[in-house]
Amino acid sequence: MASAFGKILLITGNAEFLADRTRAKAVKVVTAEQPEVEVATSTASGLQPGELAGLTSPSLFSDASALVLTELQDLPEVAQKELLAYVAEPSPDVAVILVHSGGQKGKGLLDKLRKSPAVTEVKLEQPKYERDFASWVFTEVRDLGARIDQEAATLLVASIGQDLRALAGAADQLVANLEKGAEISASLVRQYFGGRADVRGYEIADATINGQISIALEQARWAESAKVAPVLITSALATGLRSLAKLAGAPEGMRDNDLAAHIGAPPFKIRTMRSQLRSWDQAGLAAAISAVAQADLDVKGGAADPAFAVERMVLQVAAQRRR
Repeated sequence: MASAFGKILLITGNAEFLADRTRAKAVKVVTAEQPEVEVATSTASGLQPGELAGLTSPSLFSDASALVLTELQDLPEVAQKELLAYVAEPSPDVAVILVHSGGQKGKGLLDKLRKSPAVTEVKLEQPKYERDFASWVFTEVRDLGARIDQEAATLLVASIGQDLRALAGAADQLVANLEKGAEISASLVRQYFGGRADVRGYEIADATINGQISIALEQARWAESAKVAPVLITSALATGLRSLAKLAGAPEGMRDNDLAAHIGAPPFKIRTMRSQLRSWDQAGLAAAISAVAQADLDVKGGAADPAFAVERMVLQVAAQRRR
Protein backbone atom coordinates (compact mmCIF):
# COMPACT_ATOMS: atom_id res chain seq x y z
CA MET A 1 0.00 0.00 0.00
CA ALA A 2 1.33 3.44 -0.96
CA SER A 3 2.27 5.75 1.89
CA ALA A 4 -0.09 8.58 2.84
CA PHE A 5 2.89 10.75 3.76
CA GLY A 6 4.29 13.17 1.25
CA LYS A 7 0.84 13.22 -0.37
CA ILE A 8 -2.25 15.43 -0.30
CA LEU A 9 -5.76 13.96 -0.16
CA LEU A 10 -8.38 16.38 -1.50
CA ILE A 11 -11.99 15.65 -0.47
CA THR A 12 -14.57 17.66 -2.41
CA GLY A 13 -18.36 17.75 -2.69
CA ASN A 14 -21.53 18.76 -0.89
CA ALA A 15 -22.21 15.44 0.86
CA GLU A 16 -21.18 16.44 4.40
CA PHE A 17 -21.68 13.01 5.97
CA LEU A 18 -19.65 11.26 3.27
CA ALA A 19 -16.91 13.88 3.55
CA ASP A 20 -16.77 13.47 7.35
CA ARG A 21 -16.57 9.70 7.01
CA THR A 22 -13.91 9.82 4.26
CA ARG A 23 -11.87 12.24 6.35
CA ALA A 24 -12.10 9.95 9.39
CA LYS A 25 -11.01 6.94 7.32
CA ALA A 26 -8.10 8.90 5.90
CA VAL A 27 -6.93 9.87 9.39
CA LYS A 28 -7.23 6.22 10.43
CA VAL A 29 -4.99 5.19 7.52
CA VAL A 30 -2.42 7.80 8.54
CA THR A 31 -2.38 6.74 12.20
CA ALA A 32 -2.20 3.07 11.22
CA GLU A 33 0.89 3.77 9.14
CA GLN A 34 2.51 5.93 11.82
CA PRO A 35 0.95 5.27 15.28
CA GLU A 36 2.94 8.13 16.87
CA VAL A 37 1.87 10.70 14.29
CA GLU A 38 0.64 14.08 15.50
CA VAL A 39 -2.61 15.04 13.75
CA ALA A 40 -3.52 18.74 13.67
CA THR A 41 -6.99 19.88 12.58
CA SER A 42 -7.67 23.43 11.47
CA THR A 43 -10.37 25.48 9.74
CA ALA A 44 -9.12 27.21 6.61
CA SER A 45 -10.85 30.53 7.26
CA GLY A 46 -8.95 31.07 10.51
CA LEU A 47 -5.42 30.62 9.13
CA GLN A 48 -3.08 33.56 9.56
CA PRO A 49 -0.18 34.33 7.18
CA GLY A 50 2.68 31.92 7.82
CA GLU A 51 0.61 29.57 10.01
CA LEU A 52 0.24 26.96 7.27
CA ALA A 53 4.02 26.56 7.12
CA GLY A 54 4.05 25.57 10.77
CA LEU A 55 1.17 23.13 10.34
CA THR A 56 2.89 21.40 7.42
CA SER A 57 6.31 21.16 9.07
CA PRO A 58 7.62 17.91 10.58
CA SER A 59 6.86 17.56 14.28
CA LEU A 60 9.51 18.10 16.94
CA PHE A 61 8.03 15.27 19.01
CA SER A 62 7.34 12.69 16.31
CA ASP A 63 8.89 11.41 13.11
CA ALA A 64 5.70 12.26 11.24
CA SER A 65 2.79 14.69 11.37
CA ALA A 66 -0.54 15.21 9.62
CA LEU A 67 -2.78 18.16 8.86
CA VAL A 68 -6.55 18.08 8.35
CA LEU A 69 -7.69 21.37 6.82
CA THR A 70 -11.47 21.80 6.56
CA GLU A 71 -13.63 24.40 4.76
CA LEU A 72 -10.95 24.84 2.10
CA GLN A 73 -13.27 27.10 0.11
CA ASP A 74 -12.73 29.79 2.78
CA LEU A 75 -8.91 29.72 2.68
CA PRO A 76 -7.55 33.33 2.56
CA GLU A 77 -5.62 34.34 -0.55
CA VAL A 78 -2.25 34.57 1.22
CA ALA A 79 -2.71 31.07 2.67
CA GLN A 80 -3.72 29.79 -0.77
CA LYS A 81 -0.32 30.79 -2.12
CA GLU A 82 1.38 29.13 0.83
CA LEU A 83 -0.62 25.93 0.28
CA LEU A 84 0.21 25.81 -3.43
CA ALA A 85 3.90 26.34 -2.62
CA TYR A 86 3.77 23.42 -0.18
CA VAL A 87 1.93 21.17 -2.65
CA ALA A 88 4.66 21.82 -5.22
CA GLU A 89 7.22 20.35 -2.76
CA PRO A 90 5.41 18.32 -0.08
CA SER A 91 7.32 17.05 2.93
CA PRO A 92 7.80 13.25 2.92
CA ASP A 93 7.05 13.18 6.66
CA VAL A 94 3.73 15.03 6.50
CA ALA A 95 0.29 13.81 5.38
CA VAL A 96 -2.24 16.47 4.37
CA ILE A 97 -6.02 16.06 4.11
CA LEU A 98 -7.98 18.94 2.55
CA VAL A 99 -11.79 19.21 2.67
CA HIS A 100 -13.78 21.45 0.29
CA SER A 101 -17.58 21.57 0.65
CA GLY A 102 -18.34 21.94 -3.07
CA GLY A 103 -19.76 24.87 -4.99
CA GLN A 104 -17.95 27.54 -6.98
CA LYS A 105 -16.20 29.27 -4.10
CA GLY A 106 -12.50 28.44 -4.15
CA LYS A 107 -12.75 26.78 -7.57
CA GLY A 108 -9.60 28.49 -8.79
CA LEU A 109 -7.62 26.93 -5.94
CA LEU A 110 -9.14 23.51 -6.65
CA ASP A 111 -8.18 23.70 -10.32
CA LYS A 112 -4.57 24.42 -9.38
CA LEU A 113 -4.47 21.65 -6.76
CA ARG A 114 -5.83 19.12 -9.24
CA LYS A 115 -2.87 19.72 -11.54
CA SER A 116 -0.38 18.56 -8.90
CA PRO A 117 0.79 14.91 -9.07
CA ALA A 118 0.95 14.91 -5.25
CA VAL A 119 -2.82 15.48 -4.97
CA THR A 120 -5.43 12.70 -5.03
CA GLU A 121 -9.04 13.86 -5.18
CA VAL A 122 -12.10 12.09 -3.82
CA LYS A 123 -15.35 13.60 -5.14
CA LEU A 124 -18.45 13.07 -2.98
CA GLU A 125 -21.73 14.44 -4.28
CA GLN A 126 -25.09 14.26 -2.52
CA PRO A 127 -27.59 12.01 -4.39
CA LYS A 128 -30.38 13.99 -6.06
CA TYR A 129 -33.25 11.60 -6.70
CA GLU A 130 -34.91 8.82 -4.70
CA ARG A 131 -33.50 6.18 -7.03
CA ASP A 132 -30.01 7.59 -6.41
CA PHE A 133 -30.50 7.25 -2.66
CA ALA A 134 -31.68 3.66 -3.13
CA SER A 135 -28.56 2.92 -5.18
CA TRP A 136 -26.45 4.49 -2.44
CA VAL A 137 -28.11 2.23 0.16
CA PHE A 138 -27.40 -0.79 -2.06
CA THR A 139 -23.69 0.12 -2.18
CA GLU A 140 -23.57 0.95 1.54
CA VAL A 141 -24.99 -2.45 2.49
CA ARG A 142 -22.61 -4.19 0.09
CA ASP A 143 -19.64 -2.38 1.65
CA LEU A 144 -20.84 -3.64 5.05
CA GLY A 145 -20.54 -7.18 3.70
CA ALA A 146 -24.24 -7.91 3.15
CA ARG A 147 -26.85 -7.74 0.39
CA ILE A 148 -30.11 -5.86 -0.09
CA ASP A 149 -32.61 -6.08 -2.93
CA GLN A 150 -33.95 -3.08 -4.83
CA GLU A 151 -37.38 -3.18 -3.22
CA ALA A 152 -35.91 -3.19 0.27
CA ALA A 153 -33.47 -0.37 -0.53
CA THR A 154 -36.28 1.79 -1.95
CA LEU A 155 -38.49 1.04 1.06
CA LEU A 156 -35.69 1.98 3.45
CA VAL A 157 -35.31 5.38 1.78
CA ALA A 158 -39.08 5.89 1.91
CA SER A 159 -39.14 4.98 5.61
CA ILE A 160 -36.06 6.88 6.79
CA GLY A 161 -35.90 9.83 4.40
CA GLN A 162 -33.02 11.21 2.36
CA ASP A 163 -30.53 11.87 5.12
CA LEU A 164 -27.35 9.88 4.40
CA ARG A 165 -26.25 9.80 8.04
CA ALA A 166 -29.60 8.34 9.08
CA LEU A 167 -29.63 5.91 6.16
CA ALA A 168 -26.13 4.72 7.06
CA GLY A 169 -27.23 4.15 10.66
CA ALA A 170 -30.27 2.19 9.46
CA ALA A 171 -28.18 0.07 7.11
CA ASP A 172 -25.69 -0.67 9.89
CA GLN A 173 -28.51 -1.71 12.23
CA LEU A 174 -30.07 -4.01 9.63
CA VAL A 175 -26.75 -5.67 8.79
CA ALA A 176 -25.96 -6.13 12.50
CA ASN A 177 -29.23 -8.03 12.95
CA LEU A 178 -28.87 -10.09 9.78
CA GLU A 179 -28.12 -13.78 9.82
CA LYS A 180 -24.87 -14.64 8.08
CA GLY A 181 -25.34 -14.99 4.33
CA ALA A 182 -28.91 -13.67 4.38
CA GLU A 183 -30.19 -10.79 2.28
CA ILE A 184 -31.98 -7.72 3.62
CA SER A 185 -35.54 -8.00 2.38
CA ALA A 186 -38.46 -5.59 2.32
CA SER A 187 -40.10 -7.55 5.12
CA LEU A 188 -37.03 -7.07 7.34
CA VAL A 189 -37.04 -3.33 6.62
CA ARG A 190 -40.73 -3.18 7.58
CA GLN A 191 -40.00 -5.11 10.77
CA TYR A 192 -37.42 -2.56 11.94
CA PHE A 193 -38.66 0.66 10.37
CA GLY A 194 -42.34 0.06 9.81
CA GLY A 195 -45.19 1.10 12.06
CA ARG A 196 -46.18 4.69 11.59
CA ALA A 197 -44.59 5.50 8.24
CA ASP A 198 -44.81 9.25 8.68
CA VAL A 199 -42.62 9.20 11.76
CA ARG A 200 -39.14 9.81 10.44
CA GLY A 201 -36.06 11.24 12.04
CA TYR A 202 -36.04 14.40 9.95
CA GLU A 203 -39.67 15.17 10.88
CA ILE A 204 -38.84 14.93 14.58
CA ALA A 205 -35.81 17.13 13.91
CA ASP A 206 -37.88 19.77 12.10
CA ALA A 207 -40.49 19.87 14.87
CA THR A 208 -37.75 20.25 17.48
CA ILE A 209 -35.94 23.01 15.57
CA ASN A 210 -39.27 24.80 15.08
CA GLY A 211 -39.98 24.66 18.81
CA GLN A 212 -43.01 22.39 18.38
CA ILE A 213 -42.16 20.45 21.51
CA SER A 214 -45.43 18.55 21.92
CA ILE A 215 -45.34 17.37 18.30
CA ALA A 216 -41.67 16.39 18.52
CA LEU A 217 -42.21 14.43 21.74
CA GLU A 218 -45.32 12.70 20.36
CA GLN A 219 -43.47 11.63 17.23
CA ALA A 220 -40.44 10.53 19.27
CA ARG A 221 -42.71 8.27 21.35
CA TRP A 222 -44.33 6.87 18.21
CA ALA A 223 -40.83 6.24 16.86
CA GLU A 224 -39.94 4.33 20.02
CA SER A 225 -43.05 2.16 19.76
CA ALA A 226 -42.26 1.53 16.06
CA LYS A 227 -38.74 0.44 17.09
CA VAL A 228 -37.04 3.23 15.13
CA ALA A 229 -33.38 3.31 16.19
CA PRO A 230 -32.71 6.38 18.41
CA VAL A 231 -29.48 7.05 16.51
CA LEU A 232 -31.56 7.89 13.43
CA ILE A 233 -33.27 10.68 15.38
CA THR A 234 -30.04 12.09 16.82
CA SER A 235 -28.40 11.94 13.37
CA ALA A 236 -31.30 13.77 11.72
CA LEU A 237 -31.30 16.50 14.36
CA ALA A 238 -27.51 16.89 14.16
CA THR A 239 -27.75 17.29 10.38
CA GLY A 240 -30.55 19.86 10.66
CA LEU A 241 -28.69 21.98 13.21
CA ARG A 242 -25.38 21.84 11.34
CA SER A 243 -27.15 22.91 8.16
CA LEU A 244 -28.66 25.89 10.00
CA ALA A 245 -25.22 26.81 11.34
CA LYS A 246 -23.82 26.72 7.81
CA LEU A 247 -26.68 28.86 6.55
CA ALA A 248 -26.05 31.38 9.33
CA GLY A 249 -22.39 31.61 8.33
CA ALA A 250 -22.93 31.69 4.57
CA PRO A 251 -21.80 34.79 2.64
CA GLU A 252 -24.56 37.31 1.97
CA GLY A 253 -26.12 37.51 -1.46
CA MET A 254 -25.76 33.82 -2.40
CA ARG A 255 -28.52 32.38 -4.56
CA ASP A 256 -30.58 29.49 -3.24
CA ASN A 257 -28.92 26.93 -5.55
CA ASP A 258 -25.45 28.06 -4.49
CA LEU A 259 -26.55 28.03 -0.85
CA ALA A 260 -27.87 24.49 -1.27
CA ALA A 261 -24.50 23.37 -2.63
CA HIS A 262 -22.67 25.20 0.17
CA ILE A 263 -24.84 23.68 2.87
CA GLY A 264 -25.37 20.23 1.36
CA ALA A 265 -29.18 20.49 1.45
CA PRO A 266 -31.72 20.25 -1.40
CA PRO A 267 -32.65 23.67 -2.87
CA PHE A 268 -36.31 23.36 -1.89
CA LYS A 269 -35.33 23.32 1.81
CA ILE A 270 -33.51 26.66 1.76
CA ARG A 271 -36.70 28.73 2.20
CA THR A 272 -37.78 26.55 5.14
CA MET A 273 -34.34 26.83 6.70
CA ARG A 274 -34.33 30.61 6.35
CA SER A 275 -37.60 30.69 8.28
CA GLN A 276 -36.19 28.39 10.98
CA LEU A 277 -33.04 30.46 11.32
CA ARG A 278 -35.03 33.52 12.45
CA SER A 279 -35.49 31.79 15.80
CA TRP A 280 -31.84 30.86 16.27
CA ASP A 281 -28.55 32.60 16.96
CA GLN A 282 -24.99 31.23 16.86
CA ALA A 283 -24.79 30.64 20.63
CA GLY A 284 -28.09 28.75 20.64
CA LEU A 285 -27.04 26.59 17.68
CA ALA A 286 -23.72 25.75 19.34
CA ALA A 287 -25.44 24.74 22.59
CA ALA A 288 -28.06 22.70 20.71
CA ILE A 289 -25.42 20.85 18.66
CA SER A 290 -23.57 20.05 21.89
CA ALA A 291 -26.79 18.63 23.42
CA VAL A 292 -27.36 16.44 20.36
CA ALA A 293 -23.77 15.20 20.45
CA GLN A 294 -24.23 14.15 24.08
CA ALA A 295 -27.53 12.39 23.27
CA ASP A 296 -25.86 10.60 20.37
CA LEU A 297 -23.15 9.32 22.71
CA ASP A 298 -25.81 8.24 25.21
CA VAL A 299 -27.88 6.19 22.75
CA LYS A 300 -24.83 4.66 21.07
CA GLY A 301 -23.27 3.87 24.42
CA GLY A 302 -26.25 1.82 25.52
CA ALA A 303 -27.88 4.32 27.84
CA ALA A 304 -30.19 2.73 30.39
CA ASP A 305 -33.14 4.50 28.78
CA PRO A 306 -32.41 5.62 25.17
CA ALA A 307 -35.98 6.94 24.81
CA PHE A 308 -35.43 9.26 27.78
CA ALA A 309 -32.14 10.43 26.23
CA VAL A 310 -33.99 11.33 23.02
CA GLU A 311 -36.78 13.19 24.85
CA ARG A 312 -34.27 15.08 26.98
CA MET A 313 -32.43 16.04 23.80
CA VAL A 314 -35.64 17.39 22.24
CA LEU A 315 -36.31 19.55 25.30
CA GLN A 316 -32.72 20.79 25.55
CA VAL A 317 -32.54 21.71 21.87
CA ALA A 318 -35.90 23.47 21.81
CA ALA A 319 -34.89 25.46 24.88
CA GLN A 320 -31.99 27.04 22.94
CA ARG A 321 -34.28 28.83 20.48
CA ARG A 322 -34.47 32.61 20.82
CA ARG A 323 -37.41 33.72 22.90
